[in-house]
Amino acid sequence: MKIAVVGGGSTYTPELIDGFARLDAAVTEIALIDPAADRLPIVGGFAQRILRRHGHPGRITWTTDLDTGLTGADVVIIQLRVGGQRARISDETFPLECGCVGQETTGAGGLAKALRTVPVVLDVAERARRHAAPGAWIVNFTNPTGIVTRALLDAGHRAVGLCNVAIGFQRRFAALLGVAPGEVTLDHVGLNHLTWERGVHVDGVDRLPELLSAHLEEIAGEVKLPPAILAALGAVPSYYLRYFYAHDQVVEEERGGPTRGEQVAELEGALLSMYADPTRDTKPDLLAKRGGAYYSEAAVGLIGSLRSGDGATHPVNVRNNATLPFLPDDAVIEVSCRVDADGVAPLPVRAVGPHISGLISHVSGYEELAVHAAVAGGRQRVYQALLAHPLVGQHDLAEGLTDRLLATNAAHLRWAA
Repeated sequence: MKIAVVGGGSTYTPELIDGFARLDAAVTEIALIDPAADRLPIVGGFAQRILRRHGHPGRITWTTDLDTGLTGADVVIIQLRVGGQRARISDETFPLECGCVGQETTGAGGLAKALRTVPVVLDVAERARRHAAPGAWIVNFTNPTGIVTRALLDAGHRAVGLCNVAIGFQRRFAALLGVAPGEVTLDHVGLNHLTWERGVHVDGVDRLPELLSAHLEEIAGEVKLPPAILAALGAVPSYYLRYFYAHDQVVEEERGGPTRGEQVAELEGALLSMYADPTRDTKPDLLAKRGGAYYSEAAVGLIGSLRSGDGATHPVNVRNNATLPFLPDDAVIEVSCRVDADGVAPLPVRAVGPHISGLISHVSGYEELAVHAAVAGGRQRVYQALLAHPLVGQHDLAEGLTDRLLATNAAHLRWAA
């Protein structure tokens, strides 16, 4: 099996390679594709040493030519970042000028990233359609994952979106309960980076009430929200709900401090230096600070099920198709799905109350507008998407954010030039 990794020059790629080295012997080739020709030999060489250390028979190849890397691929992983960390830093700063959260997956920063990213990802997917193996799957890990995945599905691609939030909760809850992660099944529902854990099932018994009773303060601290919110919801929101439930507090914290993009840019320099060491064949501890915990396990597990059709359950981003009755069928949601020979299908979801469904509906409407803006372009579409976002929702804010977004991203938006 050949896997193509678009954005393979990322400093995060060795984490993915380590997962395949440990967990999937069926992989014969992993092709790293990236325009950053200076990074590829460093990341690729380190990746090959990781495979060798684990005794994995596969090989690592790398190329700056997209079509060459995609040729014959059975699975295409997309993990790219258009504009690099510089664009991310912009996403995390320009919204603050208007008093809005600066973040690369939600709000105005998330829309900016979607506008830059969707056209590039669609081009990659079209070329994969021509050069990859027949029936190849696209696994999208590129943020904002829900919006990008919806664009791929709207264009008719065989795609599924992946996030590491659910597997992180599964591992954390399993540790608290003293059971193996595989014994834990989550009632995971929402949109990408807008999800709640409403149940933690072990042997058919929901252990979430027990977890909230015994570890409320600890769990709330980990998602950086007041315990009262978790108690009121009877659920555990993902960390990203902090941008909604504690928006003004987050804005105050962000002002004046280094952005996450600035921190990651500094980390990347140090990591690349470590990767260049020809004697290194294990992940450095510093990589854990790069983010994306358990992504490799999630990716390897999902790809294994896509290839084997084993019927395993994976939380992924897929079409709604009446799963959440309050959303249109063509919305993209993030829920637990069965992955078998017929593809990816959401498992039945118990009724979602208005304390959660209202916010899901609001953000889903914004995401639909964001896809239209990213595909068709135009200032008015950008403004409409921002006006619809629950973290904006006011004319003056939407106007100011639109102007700043277009000014800082003109180099990446052909229609804005």
